[in-house]
Amino acid sequence: MAPRSAGSGKVSRDPVHHPLFARYYARLSVAAETRMGMAGVRERLLAGLSGRVIEIGAGNGLNFSHYPRTVSEVVAIEPERRLRQLAVESALRSEVPVDVVPGAAEALPVKSEAFDAVVISLVLCSVREVPRALGEVRRVLRPGGVVRFFEHGRGGGPAMRFTQRALDRTLWPPLNGGCHLGRDPVAALRAAGFELGPYRRVSMPEKGPALPTSFCVLGTAWRPPREG
Repeated sequence: MAPRSAGSGKVSRDPVHHPLFARYYARLSVAAETRMGMAGVRERLLAGLSGRVIEIGAGNGLNFSHYPRTVSEVVAIEPERRLRQLAVESALRSEVPVDVVPGAAEALPVKSEAFDAVVISLVLCSVREVPRALGEVRRVLRPGGVVRFFEHGRGGGPAMRFTQRALDRTLWPPLNGGCHLGRDPVAALRAAGFELGPYRRVSMPEKGPALPTSFCVLGTAWRPPREG
């Protein structure tokens, strides 16, 4: 089991510390629920899940209200202190049990093969080591367990991809909590040994000009039932 921390939200140290970005993200993400249709995306992301779930990079906990009642427990990992405090408040309003825990994606503070499902939502863009983080996802997920993902990344034509790479090399990561625009989440999941299920490309927002952050993918993957 993960350490119990939802009651206080207090920790001795933080794997990630982006206080200014955390405040900005908290406001932006709440507005995006209706203005960009994120609430509907969260519903599709989490529909049909059951059993024990670990959510990696839970942010301010906006997914919590969308978990179906077939989920018996959610362990929500969030490394940033301000966002974690907001996630604790969201957990108290959830209809399913949610335990908010500090920790980094590259070293999850939970036992191996302890979960039926892993949720990763707008997190692979900002982890320091994507292969190591996905290795941890495989470790904590039972054989045959499911990964639900909603991520943004590389997309558009040559000019847009050039822009994404240029921003990744300069101002974007330090101004946006370590976020990178040009990563390829589907390729990363495949390289980590997951079996890709159905997924589809999503533009956020759906209407209006494409932005470097607009190119998203929503889908499902599995840890193979037998490995070795």
